[in-house]
Amino acid sequence: MNAQTRRLLVDGPVGPIEVAIDAPAGPPRGLALVAHPHPLFGGTLDNKVAQTLARAWLQLGFVAVRPNFRGVGGTAGSFDHGVGETDDLLAVLDHFTLQIAPQAGLEVHDLPLALAGFSFGAAVAARGAQALQQRGVALQHLTLVGTAVTRFDVPSIKPANAAPLAQRLLVLHGEQDDVVPLPAVLDWARPQQLPVVVFPGAGHFFHGLLLPLRDWVCHWHGAVS
Repeated sequence: MNAQTRRLLVDGPVGPIEVAIDAPAGPPRGLALVAHPHPLFGGTLDNKVAQTLARAWLQLGFVAVRPNFRGVGGTAGSFDHGVGETDDLLAVLDHFTLQIAPQAGLEVHDLPLALAGFSFGAAVAARGAQALQQRGVALQHLTLVGTAVTRFDVPSIKPANAAPLAQRLLVLHGEQDDVVPLPAVLDWARPQQLPVVVFPGAGHFFHGLLLPLRDWVCHWHGAVS
C-alpha cells in the first residue's frame, strides 16, 4: 500500500498466511483487520477497496492488517467458501496480538479492535465478528462494504434479543451494485433494523468513489470512537 507496508507470513490452520501490515507513525489507537473480496474472482489483499479500508483505519491511528485468503499469494490452502477463511482471519488476529505486536513493540492487546471487509470479505468479517462474540472477545468496530449476502451465509450483525456483534456497526453499499443488488442487502438488513449507507451511483467496486468511501469510514468511526 505504501513504502512502510510490511509483508510477512504467519502460521495458520493449514499453513502460512501472507499478511500486509501498516502501522501509524505514533502509538496505535487500535487494531483493524481487513478482509479482501472473492479469491476465485481475483480478490487479493491488494484489492483497491480493501486498500481503501486499510487506509481509513490507518488514518484513524489503527494498525491495519490485511491477510491473503487461502490459495492467494503466499497463503497456503485452497478456497473454502468462507469457512476456512474465517478461521484464518481469527488465526491472524491471535498471531498478531500474541507474537507480532510484542516483537515490534506495539501495545495493541487492550486497544479497540475493528474488523472490515469488502464483498466476500465482508461476509468473512461478519462471520469473524460472530466467532469473536462466541469467544467473549469485545469488538468495537465492524465495517461491511458491498456485503455478499446473495452468495454467502452472512450472519445477522444486530440479532434480535441479543447484543450486536460489535459496538459500532457500519454497512455501506453501492446504489448500482450489479454483483450484489442493493435490494438484497436491504432485505438482509431489514429484519435487523440495521441502517445501510447507500452511495448514489456507486457500483460494486466503487470506481471513482474510493476517496469518499475512505472519508465516510473515517468520519463515522472517528466520530464515534
